[in-house]
Amino acid sequence: MKKAYIETYGCQMNVNDTEVIFSILGRAGYERTEKMEEADLLMANTCSIRDNAEQRIWGRIEAFNQARATREGVLVGIVGCMAERLKNQLLDTGKVDLVAGPDAYRRLPELLRAIHPGAPQMDVLLSRDETYADITPVRTDRNGVSAFISIMRGCNNVCSYCVVPYTRGVERSRDPHSIVREACDVFSRGYREVTLLGQNVDSYHWTDGTETVGFAELLRRVAAISPLLRVRFATSHPKDISDEVIETMAEHENICKHIHLPVQSGSTRLLEKMRRKYTREWYLERVAKIRSLIPDCGLTTDVIAGFCSETPQDHRDTLSLMDQVGFDWAFMFAYSERPGTLAAKQYPDDVPPEEKNRRLNEIIQLQGRKSLERYRAQIGRRLQVLVEGPSKRNPAQLCGRASNSMMCVFPDTVHRAGDYVDVVVKDCTSATLICELTA
Repeated sequence: MKKAYIETYGCQMNVNDTEVIFSILGRAGYERTEKMEEADLLMANTCSIRDNAEQRIWGRIEAFNQARATREGVLVGIVGCMAERLKNQLLDTGKVDLVAGPDAYRRLPELLRAIHPGAPQMDVLLSRDETYADITPVRTDRNGVSAFISIMRGCNNVCSYCVVPYTRGVERSRDPHSIVREACDVFSRGYREVTLLGQNVDSYHWTDGTETVGFAELLRRVAAISPLLRVRFATSHPKDISDEVIETMAEHENICKHIHLPVQSGSTRLLEKMRRKYTREWYLERVAKIRSLIPDCGLTTDVIAGFCSETPQDHRDTLSLMDQVGFDWAFMFAYSERPGTLAAKQYPDDVPPEEKNRRLNEIIQLQGRKSLERYRAQIGRRLQVLVEGPSKRNPAQLCGRASNSMMCVFPDTVHRAGDYVDVVVKDCTSATLICELTA
């Protein structure tokens, strides 16, 4: 049997895609390996959301070619969003045998068979209906506790800075019955947490003419599998997260009390330019609604520094919103122009790099303070934690996440991955709760 090695870059959705790819390759006679030096197929599942994500892949292509120089017949493939966006440039290197977009994974065995010297293969056609609903992913997690389940693909929002609609295509939702079956399957195999994935899960909408299911109803169905199965989801769009979804979270104890709600900017002017379709006031109202129904809900976000035409006042608006909301943590980036997007075509990237970095550093420093405040507020609380395994820093401790997604570490030699334990928070850093088991 041949062996396939895949490196995954980017978001959780790419992790799930890699698991789908391993399943498809498994049917074609490829076995998964984590050792590059023994692989017959070297692949990178890529992300294009920021320029630095793509730059890493060019370096990996060189590393793959150095590895295959030591063994005859090794193939190199690039799949995912970067493959979709830079298809011809990748093949022109002469160092890539296969380029496949996010909707072409079913054809991977056929494409691999067709490769021969001087004839690399490419398929980057986007689909309006592919969801891979009938494919059982090969789980690549190490702990056997948490599983990703894709509920939809693509995106219809076309934010002016974002390349995703061009690399992943239009929005389409997966049959809810197949989602529930997959969640039941992983639960029966010992998993105790599933994360429902989509570019914008709140816009999940499936109908077959006689039955219509929205995201709130899908949450209810997955949560009903067992009270021992935790349900998470990512990512929510502020313009679409409904009262019904928030109410459903509040009603079900096993739906985790955490929402990733990307704000991107605290300036209404920039939000309009970004085509986010909400205002600063709308975002703050959604946060208020969440906290009125779920007071202890964890909130995380994404923030862009230095978007086109951002003024010092726009930047201050972002800082003030972050200060007002008090996010648990955030993904924070300087704006990176992506070719082909509306912003790249119409808006000058006119904030100097040094100013972008200065503003980004202010954002990072503020978030560090707010994270520490949020974590300190947990001291003294009793939390239920799903054990993920030994702590990386101290094997005598276990680690796991509370419902609000905060990481907890605690001394424990009895429990194991997949167990639920009750802890009390004794101390913290800005990223970890330091706990003890309750008596």
